[in-house]
Amino acid sequence: MAEDLITIGELAVRTHLSLKALRLYGDRGLLPPARVDPRTGFRRYGPAQVERARRIALLRATGMPLARIAAVLDASGEEPVRLLDAYWREQDSVHAARRHAAAYVREVLAGRGPTGYVIAERAVPEQKVLFTRRHVTAAELPGFLAEASGSLFARLRRVGACLSGPVFAVYHGPVSEDSGGLVEVCAPTHAPVEPTERTGVRIEPAHRAAYTALTREPGSRPVVAAAHDAVGRWLTERGYTLSAPHREVYHPNWATAGPDEHVMDVAVPFRPRSAP
Repeated sequence: MAEDLITIGELAVRTHLSLKALRLYGDRGLLPPARVDPRTGFRRYGPAQVERARRIALLRATGMPLARIAAVLDASGEEPVRLLDAYWREQDSVHAARRHAAAYVREVLAGRGPTGYVIAERAVPEQKVLFTRRHVTAAELPGFLAEASGSLFARLRRVGACLSGPVFAVYHGPVSEDSGGLVEVCAPTHAPVEPTERTGVRIEPAHRAAYTALTREPGSRPVVAAAHDAVGRWLTERGYTLSAPHREVYHPNWATAGPDEHVMDVAVPFRPRSAP
């Protein structure tokens, strides 16, 4: 009944949430009011919204994004608890990766150089690649890598072609939490494929690369970022010159590998120092 409804101010008092947060949750569809006055726009909330708001506050305290909170609250039975547990396992993995990256940064700050990564050299032959590219931020990168790989695989299947080597991503600009950069996902193939509006075809020249291998665990962005830095420092120490942008090479077992299996390389093409 209307007399059971409360104002947004009363809801804020009962739930210890700010008016700004409550309005945001309402605008996102996460906490729709029970009634909105069509003339004044005043929002009114019932007992169900009070309890939902309290649960939102609890979940936000864990750091859970709003989109995932919506999925938890809209689930039923044992599913909300399962979703919360899955989120927290992911957070544990992220924290472990950040500890690994922090240990590397500590060594660099102490002046001890890029320890913790085994870096080697290899020759990479010329190869033809089907590619797609986009400017992305760090938050957008995982989704783009998955989407781009899927679209390239679909393109190859449509023409009856297959990969001739592992898929790799080329970083033409820095990608961080603060800025976006151009990232190119490449699928090597020997098959005759034509460029389309969304995909290009080019020849990747033969080169020599310095690289370090990474396992599935830890393999999140903080660890990968530290690996890029370690390979770059290794090249600088030897007086080598970069000949092409940094890249990440993804091995076929990426989706199925165990925690300690080799799944990707961080690689940097270079030119050796000229002989005196």
